[in-house]
Amino acid sequence: MSIYQIAVIAGSLRKESLNRKFATALGMLEHPELSFKQLHIGDLPLYNQDDDDNQAESVKRFKHEIMSAQGLLFVTPEYNRSIPGVLKNAIDHGSRPRGQNSWEGKPAGIAGVSTGVIGTALAQQHLRNILACLDVPTLAQPEAFIQFKDGLFDETGNIGENSKSFLQNWMNLYVAWVKKFAACA
Repeated sequence: MSIYQIAVIAGSLRKESLNRKFATALGMLEHPELSFKQLHIGDLPLYNQDDDDNQAESVKRFKHEIMSAQGLLFVTPEYNRSIPGVLKNAIDHGSRPRGQNSWEGKPAGIAGVSTGVIGTALAQQHLRNILACLDVPTLAQPEAFIQFKDGLFDETGNIGENSKSFLQNWMNLYVAWVKKFAACA
């Protein structure tokens, strides 16, 4: 059985971020064929095209981690009905300089959690638009717009019983998505 390396990009820097907790909890679901690594994006400088020929070490590290992965998992909050600036900044670094798109062809899943009723639906849609431009095939169904409620996480940080079946199904479909594209690589 092959083990697929998955780069996890959480779109929040906050220490107690629901989305970082959610990304960790998703990684604890049953998926023996995946190995998750949460990438650090907080140390990336603001993207500036003037720096393309002299990228910061943090940018080089980040791009290498993306290129080393067989799949991507984006877990994003919703800020002002879109993705957070820190996530957009990371995406821009990964796609530049022109002709050196680290994201290209990597199968992706998108999820997110919010206290709002629509979860992170609008942020996820914006992210899908961005990833389409970068040639990132993104799992379309099922969508994972998760509203945070008591019980989403159990006392050990795992997905709680009320959400576990849905999210395990989502994870199973994500695994199949990654495997489909890995077979073509």
